[in-house]
Amino acid sequence: MYDYLLSEENKEFREEVREFVKNAIPPSLLKKMDKDEVQYPSEWLHALAKQNLIGIRFPKEYGGRGLNWESEIIAQEEIGVLGSSLACLFSLPSICGEALNKFGTEEQKLNYLKPMCEGKKFTAEALTEPRGGSDFFGATSTAVKEGDYYILNGEKRFVVGAEGADFFLVYAKTNPNAQPRDALSLFIVDKSEAVEAAYIYGLLGTRGGGAGRIIFKDVEVPKENVIMGEGKGGKIFYQMMVPERLSTASGFIGLARACLHIATKYSTKRKAFGQVIKNFQAVNFMLADCITYLDATRAIVFNTAKSIDAGAPPALQRRLVSESKKFSTKACWKVINKSMQIMGGIGYTTVYPIERLMRDARLGEIWTGTTEIMNLIIQHEYYKEVLSEKWIGRDVELDALDAEHEEEKHYG
Repeated sequence: MYDYLLSEENKEFREEVREFVKNAIPPSLLKKMDKDEVQYPSEWLHALAKQNLIGIRFPKEYGGRGLNWESEIIAQEEIGVLGSSLACLFSLPSICGEALNKFGTEEQKLNYLKPMCEGKKFTAEALTEPRGGSDFFGATSTAVKEGDYYILNGEKRFVVGAEGADFFLVYAKTNPNAQPRDALSLFIVDKSEAVEAAYIYGLLGTRGGGAGRIIFKDVEVPKENVIMGEGKGGKIFYQMMVPERLSTASGFIGLARACLHIATKYSTKRKAFGQVIKNFQAVNFMLADCITYLDATRAIVFNTAKSIDAGAPPALQRRLVSESKKFSTKACWKVINKSMQIMGGIGYTTVYPIERLMRDARLGEIWTGTTEIMNLIIQHEYYKEVLSEKWIGRDVELDALDAEHEEEKHYG
């Protein structure tokens, strides 16, 4: 653990969240969600609101706690032990609230951010389109201005909270002739009869969050509900990807931690060949790998959170959150997989929750930007850094024995 790095305030906050996770949510809710008997656990969001755990990074005057990213990742890890559905619903106010808090007008903050933090309005993010996925800027939804309103048409898919949300943040094209990153605008869209949750997906895991497809048909959106102005969707999107990806990275630590805890206890009880299996290197070496993966993941996620809190420039934030999301989802998948291996056949059954958490974890490398997109961002930002002529370290090329032979340095 990294307790010695945490402020006293955040140590106390972690214990508060840990106690909440331990006692506030009955196992029956998780079971009903996994069996698709619950499609939107509003009781979970009401419980969060009662504990003042919605939008914790946002100012107190808007219902938040005024905490920082260090606090956010602490809470997200603790909530992650419940699985990715509830962790995702916990992160949605952080993601949508990021746009409202950083770019919204005072009126938008009072009408949406404040009631969201207070648990009076639930939110969801309408981002992905049927033809889109990773091609976010290829969105085809449109919003045409007519008088004091925009007329919104289009479809979004994989919207967590499609059935339960009271308002959506929706990206749509307002200038089809502009460059892709300047063509999009972000709208606050209230639920209405013109906003149809057309299909609730059957999912491998991460069930019970009401993930669905939404159809917007001639939806009238007041001009006051444009965030930051026309054509600013690209800039807002890049900022929203910070909580999108860092909340995933930190939440998945909780999933993996829960699985490793179960497998570790099991290894001290299960006997084979006359002794408990923890005594076999085949088992305890897998545990050692898992412990290392978790510690390494916490380190990169914590470093990213502290960097953002310290005011890291946007380009560095993009790289760090992409690294965190990539590393965490890969490493935590390995931990969960090895935990099941330690458990053997019983780990593959519904007697233990590892099979559910494994189904949840597979989504990690897909949502909020695939691992391949993370790689694209990481290398892109690093190339810019290296080629910016800002390198201030030693020029180690000159330390080679034949460094002075410039004529041998052919580049083709």
